[in-house]
Amino acid sequence: MPRRSLRPLLRAAALLLLAGSVPVPRLSAAAPAAADAATDDDQAYDTAKELWDEFATPEIKRDYYFPSREEFRAFLRNLQASYDGNSLAAMAQNEPGAQQTLQALEAVPGQGDYTDWLAARVDELQTAKAIVEAERLHPRPPPAPAPGGLPVVPYYRIWYQRLQRRPPPEAAAGLIGELRSAFAAEGVPPDLAWLAEVESSMNPTAHNPSGARGLFQLKAATAQGLGLSTFLPDQRTDPVKSAHAAAHLLSRLRQQYGSWPLALAAYNAGTVRVTQALGGDRSRSYADIAASLPAGTRIYVPEVCALVAVRSGKPLAR
Repeated sequence: MPRRSLRPLLRAAALLLLAGSVPVPRLSAAAPAAADAATDDDQAYDTAKELWDEFATPEIKRDYYFPSREEFRAFLRNLQASYDGNSLAAMAQNEPGAQQTLQALEAVPGQGDYTDWLAARVDELQTAKAIVEAERLHPRPPPAPAPGGLPVVPYYRIWYQRLQRRPPPEAAAGLIGELRSAFAAEGVPPDLAWLAEVESSMNPTAHNPSGARGLFQLKAATAQGLGLSTFLPDQRTDPVKSAHAAAHLLSRLRQQYGSWPLALAAYNAGTVRVTQALGGDRSRSYADIAASLPAGTRIYVPEVCALVAVRSGKPLAR
């Protein structure tokens, strides 16, 4: 009987390790030099290999093989590249591996900070997979006009249908009131505080492999620019302070781009990507530029818009 790949277990180890001090290389204009990226990959690989050598039982070593350094490096790059790239199909291909990783993490006690973040990503990958399959069977028509003059958001409908079946996270009941108050104080629609469910499954201490942390998954540099401390204490894990920071950022993006879908796109992909996609034409809408944005952003924006509508009972206003 051939030995099975250890990739699911290695993925879990990689996420745990990379959520700490080893950054995930990003395939973007701001990516580190190739040599630096290779060094980061090698550090993660060596640590994961040490864990395998020390803790894997003889039975596991009999049934699984440990991936090569090249396979490990390719996994990290493919996962990030699928979100940064333009292909929903490439993004969807990561769903089985991410699902296996989530199952592996859920089997490790005390890893809720990672599993809550990854669970939200698995949902996005599953939706990308559903969209790809639906468009294969029925080529997507142009988006229908939104009611009441609201912005058109591609893939909104499929998210709305999926999210109607999803109950809020258990933590939502104890958090959403103060999050809504913080958003309102920053001049942002209070219902947009449900963004925390998309970002972190409503876990104040959630963090991801690229170093983002908290309910609203703020990276250190972004948080510091918004006035938050990121070290002793890390105020990104403070629900109220992080909510004020995230809402302030969203308000600023809304003023810059003129609509909430574009503001959400910039929150997710960064202002450079959105500004480049707009091409200097400020009259263009999110629907006009969606196809040129990263696949992860094209999944993210309709998810947030649909979730706000499902949780609040009304659509996100322009």
